[in-house]
Amino acid sequence: MVTEFDGLPVLRSPILIAAFTGWNDAADSASHVITHLTEKWQARHVATIDPDPYYDFQMARPTVQINANGVQRIDWPFSGFAVASPDDADRDVVLLTGAEPSMHWRGFCEEISEICHSLEIDQVILLGSLMADVGYAKPLPVSGTSNDPAVTNRLQMDEVDYEGPAGIIAVLHKTFQHIGIPVTSCWVHVPHYAATSPCPKATLSLLHRIEELLDLPVPTGALVEQTAEWENEVTELVEADSDIAEYISSLEDAQDTPKEPSGDDIARDFERYLRRRGPQNDEE
Repeated sequence: MVTEFDGLPVLRSPILIAAFTGWNDAADSASHVITHLTEKWQARHVATIDPDPYYDFQMARPTVQINANGVQRIDWPFSGFAVASPDDADRDVVLLTGAEPSMHWRGFCEEISEICHSLEIDQVILLGSLMADVGYAKPLPVSGTSNDPAVTNRLQMDEVDYEGPAGIIAVLHKTFQHIGIPVTSCWVHVPHYAATSPCPKATLSLLHRIEELLDLPVPTGALVEQTAEWENEVTELVEADSDIAEYISSLEDAQDTPKEPSGDDIARDFERYLRRRGPQNDEE
């Protein structure tokens, strides 16, 4: 059940931008886009999806604040909608983020589509990030797919040929595609040898793609400076190992022609995600 559903605002040709933590979010690069835009555009919260039907709280545990007087607050994992009205824009932007749900994905996507219907969303951008064999010094590739031919042609997006494990982004994409809303999924490729969070360069790459899709200036804040610092840190690590330096040099040379991730790439990323969860979570 959706809470805070009544009294949704009337918006101007709104577009939805969504990202979720979890397997879809290598180095937290996609979810950081929503956090960044929420802050820079001073987005206001408008709706929350009740977490109880969708989350395993042993996997996505709530956090608690306790003092001498007892338990003061419990913060439950949830997915929430916020609305922003960027300066000089003739449309509003709805920002959606949360943890990838543990169960009942179809119901989860149906609730999201119902809220989007109430908000009269007429375009959707879904964001993800994956670990890949790419260099770090050049712009990080952003691949994707869209059911809008105009978007595909304008951004010269390659066709995706993949069959394998899916994240919530793929299921949401299918949901919006089924109900006829133009939807574009964008995935930034994060260097797997430097995929610790945060990765400001990956977040910045997604912001640039959003800017192209919206045809609207998107604030970058401190991300440009943070990206330069991140590159310097990775360079220091790379220069300390000649074998790694040679390997990355070959990746940079091959990166002049970015390509879609293969099924093997995404399958390997899924395996890395499972390993990061650890054996204790798998047992749960």
